[in-house]
Amino acid sequence: MTATARRTSGLIPLIGQLRAYDRSWLRGDLIAGVTVAALIVPKNLGYAGIAGIPLQNGLYAAAAGAIVYAIFGSCRQISVGPSSGLAAVAASAVLAAGLVAEQDVASFVAGITLASGVLFLLLAVLKMGWIARFLSRAVVTGFLFGAAIDVVIGELPKLTGTKVTGSNPIQELWSWFGTLGEAHPATVVVGVIALVVVFGLRAVAPQVPGALVLVVGGLLAASIFDLGAKGVALVGDIPSGLPAFAVPDLQLMFDHIGTTSLAAVALLLIGFSQTAGDARTFAAKHHYRIDINQESTAQGLANTAAGVFQGMPVSTSLSASSLNDHSGARTGVASLTSGVTVILTLLFLAPLFSNLPKPVLAALIIEAVVMGMMNVPEMRRLARVQRFDFWIAIAALTGALVFGVLAGVVIGIILSLIWLVSVATRPKMPALGLEAGTQVFREVDEHPEDTVYPDVAVVRLDGGLFFATADAFDDRLRELIQSGPGLTGVVLDCGGINFIDSQGVDKLGDMVDLARETGVALRLARLKPGVRATLERDGVVERLGADRIHGNIYRAVEAERSAGATPGRGTDGPGE
Repeated sequence: MTATARRTSGLIPLIGQLRAYDRSWLRGDLIAGVTVAALIVPKNLGYAGIAGIPLQNGLYAAAAGAIVYAIFGSCRQISVGPSSGLAAVAASAVLAAGLVAEQDVASFVAGITLASGVLFLLLAVLKMGWIARFLSRAVVTGFLFGAAIDVVIGELPKLTGTKVTGSNPIQELWSWFGTLGEAHPATVVVGVIALVVVFGLRAVAPQVPGALVLVVGGLLAASIFDLGAKGVALVGDIPSGLPAFAVPDLQLMFDHIGTTSLAAVALLLIGFSQTAGDARTFAAKHHYRIDINQESTAQGLANTAAGVFQGMPVSTSLSASSLNDHSGARTGVASLTSGVTVILTLLFLAPLFSNLPKPVLAALIIEAVVMGMMNVPEMRRLARVQRFDFWIAIAALTGALVFGVLAGVVIGIILSLIWLVSVATRPKMPALGLEAGTQVFREVDEHPEDTVYPDVAVVRLDGGLFFATADAFDDRLRELIQSGPGLTGVVLDCGGINFIDSQGVDKLGDMVDLARETGVALRLARLKPGVRATLERDGVVERLGADRIHGNIYRAVEAERSAGATPGRGTDGPGE
């Protein structure tokens, strides 16, 4: 393959896949593509309902996302399209912006989709995929759980045919309970049956596409029993045809620039974290490599396309991707097939969905968010493994319920950053003792039976020595050096120090001077070459004495104990 061909395949991975395409893969790719389309078409109607945009716009996004990702994505099994989590973020942004008119809502959702696409592309150009790590898994778990509860509460009135009031989900839920006496009987019956069908199928026959069964069953019931005439609300006109290219209303976005920016960043962080993890999983399973920057490019282009074709945010759908994989997808041709199938649905079948009862759509949405966003096992795991992560998730959940989904994301990010700063500025510096019969030094707190020498203190710094940790390091070492007259030496295990900045060098130099002044010998063990080179450039090694730098802790302790309490040793110079 020529250099030009390699570059082209790198920028457009589908070309490389087609060059190496085996005809035996075609059947699996086509079956997988059609199967996934059968799953995502009814679900994307629901996702559009969550975002509050015309239902066909969800299909516009599904087609654009699937086709564009198939061309530019490096993972061969991923299915890209709208998701319940992204739809909830979009709905929260619409609510925060105070938009009501359907045209404004649709344009605003398309606008934040386009904005998130531009951010994805910027991330790819600057190779800044690491920024997604600022949204921890605990934050995602918590705010998605809260967003799911928010969505479920918002769909309850559609199951009873009533109207509610309230500025947050808690007030809406209380209002809904007050309207139950006015519930429309036929609507309630349809809603309850729809819920039983969709959740029942998942329980007894999970391999059956419950969303498809529910939509087909709802359409048949609406026709056979004339549900519209009996007062059951229908979703209304869904036109056939393809979307026109249209740039979202930029003035509308500028009028709500704060909400637009926050929503775009939230969509970026959520979408990238989902895509990167899923792409690595499928690539590892099928033994090929992915390019994370190329994934950012693919996500950016997919969202940009969805935005300019009147769609909504798109990202990886784990359920659709898993179905794609299990159905035999081998290349991006499967995703391409899904996109084309959605286009054919828009052209020939879209008007059929106009008679879908709203309580059926509500049941579809409720099932999607409950099963896709309420991760109870993960919440339990967080509570068991790391309690602070659990409380971050609870804070994000509560924030999403009380202040909105976007606020839940912000609260979670702020708490994650506070936790990060707390951990970074308070590194562990455990005291070490010698395991009996060995030359191994271990943490005394975990092994109190180990030998601790009264005249030589051994301590380890876990983490880099830089501006954030320098003061904590200073406090701990100063406490040891000045601990009492019986101490002749301090051994600092530097095996965990993989980075040191100018402030860290300065603090270590201060400790060398303090040790000399107090007559205590400071020794360093397991000093990494890069860290030593930095210390040498600032003259710290010369002031300390090269003979006080040792290959391991045991040698450092033995050297200090052998030296004994030599009078004036700490003040006469760096040597022993």
